[in-house]
Amino acid sequence: MHLDPDQCFRALKSHDARFDGRFFVGVGTTRVYCRPVCTARTPLRKNCSFFPSAAAAENEGFRPCLRCRPELAPGYATVDANRRLARAAANRIEDGRLEDASLEDLAAKLGVTDRHLRRVFKEEFGVSPVEYAQTQRLLLAKRLLTDTHLPVLEVAMASGFASLRRFNDLFKSRYRMTPMELRAKAPSSRDADRLVFDLAYRPPYDWASMLAFLEGRAVKGVETVDAKRYRRTVRLEGTKSVHGWIEVAPSPRKSALRVTASSSLAGALPLLLARVKSLFDLACRPDEIAAALGPLAKLHPGLRLPGAMDGFEIAVRAILGQQVTVKAATTIAGRFAAAFGEAIETPHDGLERLFPTPRDIAATSTNDIAAQGIIASRARAIHALAHAMVEGRLVLEPDANVDATIEALQAIAGIGPWTAHYIAMRALAWPDAFPHPDVAVLKAMKESNGRRALAQAEAWRPFRAYAVLHLWKSLETTRNKP
Repeated sequence: MHLDPDQCFRALKSHDARFDGRFFVGVGTTRVYCRPVCTARTPLRKNCSFFPSAAAAENEGFRPCLRCRPELAPGYATVDANRRLARAAANRIEDGRLEDASLEDLAAKLGVTDRHLRRVFKEEFGVSPVEYAQTQRLLLAKRLLTDTHLPVLEVAMASGFASLRRFNDLFKSRYRMTPMELRAKAPSSRDADRLVFDLAYRPPYDWASMLAFLEGRAVKGVETVDAKRYRRTVRLEGTKSVHGWIEVAPSPRKSALRVTASSSLAGALPLLLARVKSLFDLACRPDEIAAALGPLAKLHPGLRLPGAMDGFEIAVRAILGQQVTVKAATTIAGRFAAAFGEAIETPHDGLERLFPTPRDIAATSTNDIAAQGIIASRARAIHALAHAMVEGRLVLEPDANVDATIEALQAIAGIGPWTAHYIAMRALAWPDAFPHPDVAVLKAMKESNGRRALAQAEAWRPFRAYAVLHLWKSLETTRNKP
């Protein structure tokens, strides 16, 4: 990529592992070059030089850092970058994926040995993966004991403990009280039929714009949006398959969203909370976005990047939205869900259907898909997408490899760069995605040439996806994108 020193330094300051291997930084005072994820103290901007490759840095007399080891950067080694690997493992642990799998299984999914995973995880977090998972389970249990009426046994199971005795012993040794003693201190206003959690964010947060974005794309039967809240049906594959519903609205507490979920989702709470955080972009650093985008972000400083509860759902919506208005795409998506999704009972009007799974769609025919008013080429693309996900050739989750996923998506007939980047932007939560060519983006940029627009967008790296949202917002056309 074209290296703009200012945007490279922003990426360096954020230590975002997704930019590892895309450039290297040479530090003039030490004559050492590093990866952007190096854990050493961030050098002063005036001492930094940026290079597109390790060879370019060495050609200028810089020697490789012994801490971050540039030879391990993506594209330079068969094993992925250590920081990216550790973060991917942590994300999976927080999603509850170590509950029904061993560390060896987790390492295998990440393409490394369990020994290597333990080593890099310890370097990144200071504890082993098992210790990290144990803390996550205890913290979740503490929250459930405080905020819900779930029996202690169900709290233990929902938090990933296989034994009530083990849970009680560990809880008491760590927190110096028993689970029941903590529950006795909790408020008594808990609802037995639902689970309630507050998830914090860094202000500002443009809640109105987030609701408007989701409302324009709400799939009939699956999602509803009103002036204050978002609701949807949910299916999660954790230790077991569970389904139910959620509601998300601003919390009475400062800088938080309140998530209300049906008690039927208690068996997959880690994954549920992780998905909600992704959908509402709760890990965003608005200060970093504002610094990167400058004047573009001034009107809406709290604009967030809408993620996904279901990567397959977002991908299907992106395909259905090709070259049509959002209203048309939403109507077709509703028919698609009604035809292939499973019925579900909820206490909320308008929530009556689960969005179909890749397996559901892989088991049907392209003719059946096309019968819902979907153009044949798009029906074939959706069918191929479903097969790729069922067969494990494609993973649409936030910790998936971005470059490999975009390549796999574009290998499907009917999915081009625009659709692939839109899917990456939402399903993979990729902050540097840039769906192109996009008519509204070109109009907002006052540019008629797609290549020139791409070149201009380099100034917004590593947050081009946020730039796209601000450009759409500047034209008030968010309802006209898929």
